[in-house]
Order: sequence, then C-alpha cells, then structure tokens
Amino acid sequence: MMSSPSTGAPFPAARTTLDRLADHQRAQVVALVDPQEAQGLERTRHLADIGFIPGEEVAIVARSWPAGDPLVVCVGSARFALRGVEAACIQVQPHA
Repeated sequence: MMSSPSTGAPFPAARTTLDRLADHQRAQVVALVDPQEAQGLERTRHLADIGFIPGEEVAIVARSWPAGDPLVVCVGSARFALRGVEAACIQVQPHA
C-alpha cells in the first residue's frame, strides 16, 4: 500500500464495483449506477430498497462455483445473492 509523502497516511484504495471486490474484503458503498440505462432506475431502486445505500458496509462472502455468479454479499447484518450484473451497479470504496 502506498502512503502520502507529506503525511505518511495511506492513500485510500481506488473505487471499484462490488463484483470486482476481493472475497471477504470490506468496503463502503459509494453510489449505485447502472451502465445498462434501460433497466438502470429499476435495478438501482431495488438495490437501494434491500439496503445497498451509500455509506453501508459490504463484503462478498462467497461466489458460486465454477463461474462465480451469483455472489453472496453481506450488507449490514443481512446476506443476499446478487447476480454479477447487479453487483456491477454498486460502486464501492474498499477499506485500506
């Protein structure tokens, strides 16, 4: 991990999407954005309704075998199975 030369504090990890997060790595939801505009509002509204809102802590608990889709995701104290296309709509900031 790199750190700031002036303060020595670690740089925050780069934003990514939930589907790209490493298993068991904790992150914070930053935004919900659907690259497939046609279904974007419906999909992001559903994700917000089940708890994927900015500021919430998330982690991937498991991936199905062999393709890794769907994912078992922990948000708060709840667990959900999300398809990869849904997890790709959740922008996260991994914890350092």
